[in-house]
Amino acid sequence: MLFDDLTKPLADRMRPTALADYVGQQHILKPGKPLYEAIAKGRLHSMIFWGPPGTGKTTLARLIAQHSDAEFMPISAVLSGVKEIRAAVAEAKKIQVEQLRRTILFVDEVHRFNKSQQDAFLPHVEDGTVYFVGATTENPSFALNNALLSRARVYVLNALTSEDLLVVIDKALTDKYRGLGGQAIEMSAEIKLQFAQAADGDARKLLNLLEIAVELSAAKGGLEINETIAREVLSGGVRRFDNQGEEFYNQISALHKSVRGSSPDASLYWLCRMMDGGCDLSYLARRIVRMASEDIGNADPRALQICINAWEAQERLGSPEGELALAQAVVYLACAPKSNAVYMAYKAAMADARQSGSLGVPVHLRNAPTKLMKSLDYGKEYRYAHDEPEAYAAGENYFPEELASRNYYQPVDRGLEIKIKEKLKHLKALDRDATQ
Repeated sequence: MLFDDLTKPLADRMRPTALADYVGQQHILKPGKPLYEAIAKGRLHSMIFWGPPGTGKTTLARLIAQHSDAEFMPISAVLSGVKEIRAAVAEAKKIQVEQLRRTILFVDEVHRFNKSQQDAFLPHVEDGTVYFVGATTENPSFALNNALLSRARVYVLNALTSEDLLVVIDKALTDKYRGLGGQAIEMSAEIKLQFAQAADGDARKLLNLLEIAVELSAAKGGLEINETIAREVLSGGVRRFDNQGEEFYNQISALHKSVRGSSPDASLYWLCRMMDGGCDLSYLARRIVRMASEDIGNADPRALQICINAWEAQERLGSPEGELALAQAVVYLACAPKSNAVYMAYKAAMADARQSGSLGVPVHLRNAPTKLMKSLDYGKEYRYAHDEPEAYAAGENYFPEELASRNYYQPVDRGLEIKIKEKLKHLKALDRDATQ
């Protein structure tokens, strides 16, 4: 290998050059799977690779081009526009005519292109000028337009496992030509595992960390990556957290569903995952307050106050002290009796309010602060509940006449709502007696 190649970053040098060397993604790359069979037989089709950073999207696209004897033409959606797309298509047409070869047009970060830029690919995919391969870390359902999605098959690439990453480390340490094999680097199995876990499923990040560790070791006059060096290199790393992206919403969904499912342990885990990833704590506090009303409600009204207190504590104390208050609130919510009765009642009432139009307030419920209003019978025949038996005006109607009575709120048989349900049942019985 040329010396110039050795000056490239380790992650670039270790990029697999054959499908047999590709690590991970066996769910789509083992014999019998559609993508594996298509590659093995050289059958190209347009595709989207969707997965987190460092999972081999670009490498896989290169290997597909290599196995298919196709021209690999990369462009980046971060740096390119319609002008670059047209230039790439023109080059692909030239290759098609002069060399009788197919072209894979690889678009990295394809979700960065807007709709009109994405549409620019369509006619050239349709007529076979290029085979479109896009790479994205965002959910294609939201990031790509339907026209482009309908012409490409989506393949999901998963974050690499620790076992996958240990294989990557061993390849880098033993490869004499592209990796570090010529330097006899010593690294214990325990340290290797620390690096694999710190990389968080990202092979590129892993190799960058490994390269830094080797340089640091050499600077200290040794070729061993020991505990001291590992601690220096791996300290301060955060887990993968795509703020406001697909993974962000997946994790907040997991937190909410763990609370609703009464799992304090899983709830704490997802809360800590988001905190560790750098999520805005005020956002978390708002969502936790929402959970208190949506999933606990009147089964335990204390839940809402505890969450508001936690939010206030977090704002006053900041991080890391305030984080514990949010953790306390989440555990309380997970352990509290559950009821979505208020949430369901609210949705039903809102639907009526939006669909029924501007119905007038019944005359007997209207306020009458002026003589004119009193002359129009505003407030006439209103029954003051406190003057009635049990402080309840049995049989009274509080809805607009056009709606008649509605029953939105249906308490569940859990927590305080057991007593609320009994009381409402008793009041309905009084209503029936009053109207008979």
